[in-house]
Amino acid sequence: MVDMLQVAKREMKMGFRNPWAYSFLILFSVFSLCLLIIHSQSVVEGYSGITASMLSLILYLLPLMTLFIGSFSLTSEKEDGSWRLLATYPIGTLSFIAGKYIGLLAILLTVVAFGYGCLGVLSGVMGMNFDINTYGLLLVFSALLVLLFLSVSMIVGSLSANRWQAMTLSVSIWFFLVIGWSTILLSVLNMLPYLWIKPLLVALTFLNPAELARLFVVIRLGGGSVLGPEYYRWVVWIQQPGGNWLFAAVCAGWVLISVGIVFAIWERGRYRG
Repeated sequence: MVDMLQVAKREMKMGFRNPWAYSFLILFSVFSLCLLIIHSQSVVEGYSGITASMLSLILYLLPLMTLFIGSFSLTSEKEDGSWRLLATYPIGTLSFIAGKYIGLLAILLTVVAFGYGCLGVLSGVMGMNFDINTYGLLLVFSALLVLLFLSVSMIVGSLSANRWQAMTLSVSIWFFLVIGWSTILLSVLNMLPYLWIKPLLVALTFLNPAELARLFVVIRLGGGSVLGPEYYRWVVWIQQPGGNWLFAAVCAGWVLISVGIVFAIWERGRYRG
């Protein structure tokens, strides 16, 4: 436990010096404010044009930033030789991985929270206020993307030998899961028998953290009707009394499985070189 906290503290100290995080903060604040000005609504509430645009903006920016920061953090340990030095100390691989994850998560959530704080102040000054529930769900959406994509980024960093490999793999995964997902999904489902479509759609949605987070927040914002009849069961499932807890369990399972994969990769590398 002590080792894990020391790794997390070390990661936070280095992470807050990383210009990538502040670049996202500036981009998010500027583009969000532009969206507010374009739509010029006095109150932003529920699922509307502006919230849909903001969800898309967050979906494009945040996963890519998280993939870069998380994967670069792990590959830098290999390139700088820091991991070889740490491996000589009595620190467990799980403590190292968990400490890395906690430290990076704290950095990213701090940046996201600060960005939303700036957005809230600026929108209030301009007389374009957010409904508190809508504002909270946008913040939850961002936190979910950080939580899930950070675990993906650690797998990327574990599999990559250097930053260039990590960057290439990160961009490929981001493009596949965020940009090309709808086109690829439709192409695959169109080739299958009708009875296979719904079960496969559910399975594939669980494998895409971006789509998983997006569906949850859109339904909670009251926009479930725009998803189509294929997602009717998702709407019922998420809107039921225990829907939030079930979704939290799914996300926790996603993270634990990903961290387990990262642990297996680093443990194998630790003893085989």
